[in-house]
Amino acid sequence: MKYTPLSFEVNLRPEGFVVDLDSLFSSLMQLHDQRDARGVRYTLVTVLVYVILAKLSGENFVRGMADWVKLRKEQLAAALGLAKVQAPHATTYTRILGHAIDLDEFQRVVGDYFAHLPQAGTSIAINLDGKTVRGTIPAGATRGLHQLAAYMPDEGWVLLQVVVESKENEIVAAPRVLKSLDLRGKVVTADALLAQRDLSIQIVEADGEYVWTIKDNQPETRQAIETLFQPEECMPGFSDGPHDFRTARTTDKAHGRLEQRTITISSELKEYLNWPYCEQVFKLERHMVRIKDSKVMDEVIYGLTSLTPDEAGPGQVLGFVRGQWGIENGLHYRRDATLREDWCCVRTGSAPQMLTQINNLVLGLLSRRGVRNVPEARRRFAAHLNEAVQLVLESSV
Repeated sequence: MKYTPLSFEVNLRPEGFVVDLDSLFSSLMQLHDQRDARGVRYTLVTVLVYVILAKLSGENFVRGMADWVKLRKEQLAAALGLAKVQAPHATTYTRILGHAIDLDEFQRVVGDYFAHLPQAGTSIAINLDGKTVRGTIPAGATRGLHQLAAYMPDEGWVLLQVVVESKENEIVAAPRVLKSLDLRGKVVTADALLAQRDLSIQIVEADGEYVWTIKDNQPETRQAIETLFQPEECMPGFSDGPHDFRTARTTDKAHGRLEQRTITISSELKEYLNWPYCEQVFKLERHMVRIKDSKVMDEVIYGLTSLTPDEAGPGQVLGFVRGQWGIENGLHYRRDATLREDWCCVRTGSAPQMLTQINNLVLGLLSRRGVRNVPEARRRFAAHLNEAVQLVLESSV
C-alpha cells in the first residue's frame, strides 16, 4: 500500500500521520482552503472528515455533527494523528462549509475519487433529475436551492450536479450537465420534462443514446405514438395490418403491492416521427394491485429511444425506463427521508450546496460497499467508529 505523511497539518502529532494515497482522505487533501491561513485551528480536510464521519454515523444537521465530534474528540484525535484534543464549534462548520471550499473543485475531486475506484463507470445508464432543497426556501417565497443531478443508478454515485438558477429551469440547465460528461457508450434517461429535441441531438452527437418518456409537453409526438399502438378498426372479414410489435413483461411484488409491467416497442415510426435520431417508440402498461385492500391502479406511459432494435430489445428498454426511477429511490428519497436534507435550514454562503454534495458523497460511499439499507449501515458505523474511519482513510482498491 502507498502512504504519504501529512506534514502540513497544523495540529499534527510530532510522529506524523500516514494515509493511503488512494483513499478519500488523500483526495480531499487536494482541495484549496480559501480561508486566510492566519488563525486557522482546523485544516479543511480535518473538518470535512469530521462532517463525513458524523454523517456516516447518523447525524444529519450541523449542530448534531458538532456535538457528535465533541463527544468523540479523543477517539478522532487518535485516529487522525492530531496533537490537540479539540472539537470545532457548530458555527465553525457552517462558516467553513459556506465560505472555505470551491464547490466546483470539491465536486471534481470527489468525482475523480469515485471514477478511479474498481469497476467505476462501467455501467451505461445515466439518470438526470432535479431536486429542490426545501429548507432553503425563504419565508414567503416559492423557490429555494434547486439542483439537477446526473446519477449512475447501477453504481450509486453522482457524476455531476449543477444549480438551476432562479431565472432558468431544468431544460436550460441540462445541456450544461451533458456537455461536462463523457457520454460515449452511455444511455441517458430523464423524466418527460427533459424529453427535448435539442437534448436528443446533443446526446447522440456526443456518441451517447437516450430513452425518453413522452407526455403532454410534447403533444404531437405523444399522439403519434399513442395512435400507433391503438387497435385498428377493421371492416368485417378483415384483420389488422402487419406490425413489428415486440413485447416484454415483468411482475414484481414489493412495497406492499403486486405490479405487472408490459412494454411493447416498434420501429414503424422511425421514418415518420419528427424526432431526431429516434429509432424505436414504446408503450408501457403498468397494472398495480395494492395487497392490503386489493385496490387496482393502471397507468400507460409512452416513450421513444435512439437505441436500435439490435442494440436494445423490449426487455432492455423496459430496464432503462425502470432505471430512471433509481435516482428517485436511490438518491433523492434517501437524501430526504434518511439524511433529512429538506429539514436542514443552513443558508450561509454555499453551505447548502456543499451539504447536498456531501450527502451525495456519503450515499456513494455506502453504495460502493453494497449497502441497501442506509439507516442500518449508519447505526453500525455509529457503534463501530473504527469502520467509518477506515472507509475514509483506507483505499477501496
